[in-house]
Amino acid sequence: MTEFVVAIPARYAASRLPGKPLRTIGGEPLVLHVARRALAAGAREVWVAADDQRIADALAGSGVRIAMTSPDHASGTDRLAECARIAGWSDDTIVVNLQGDEPFAPAAGIQAAARTLAQSKAEMATLATPIDDVDTLFDPNAVKLVRDAQGHALYFSRAPLPWPRDAFATDRTAMPSGGPWLRHIGIYAYRAGFLQRFTALPPGTLERIESLEQLRVLEAGFRIAVALSPEPFPPGVDTPEDLARAEARFASRT
Repeated sequence: MTEFVVAIPARYAASRLPGKPLRTIGGEPLVLHVARRALAAGAREVWVAADDQRIADALAGSGVRIAMTSPDHASGTDRLAECARIAGWSDDTIVVNLQGDEPFAPAAGIQAAARTLAQSKAEMATLATPIDDVDTLFDPNAVKLVRDAQGHALYFSRAPLPWPRDAFATDRTAMPSGGPWLRHIGIYAYRAGFLQRFTALPPGTLERIESLEQLRVLEAGFRIAVALSPEPFPPGVDTPEDLARAEARFASRT
């Protein structure tokens, strides 16, 4: 199996769900559930890049390491770059960025992100899954992507991508034929050296327009390898409604 580490950005002051890492599912903090998913994937090390001591306290005895990072980072990627410096990872270490709001991330998906990077010459790797309903295709919160023949990302967008001109000219209520249309799953793998390079790049024009940080990589001329996820990634937790759904899902599984 590919050797990799997992880093989980955990920001206490989340705008839509304040204190999100410590919100509970099944009586335990959200961030602890995410950390367990990373441990289950067989990572060599699992780090949580936190901005608040309360997050570190909630993870005591869990088997993960804590990097206390600046509360002023603009993004989770910036937070992970500081974590990598604290951890002292070599430039060729494969780092999987597992979002801190993914309590049901499948171990096979985490492994797939690391493996895709290891088997590619791209600077980054990520995952996608086919879209099978038109509501998701038009949902701006569901990021879409297209790939080239070698499996590298050509573009990410919040809009339907690609746009089926003839089909949508007559009907936008049904999924067009000729897909698959792909939804991006927000898990990333990069080598620690490129992670530092990525965060040193200035934000690009496309990134600012779409509010999608990964476009900075493409606009700067780097490649992102995209593999299909071997298992579904259930929705993450970003709002109180998401938290209630996660609680219900956890209860149904236990």
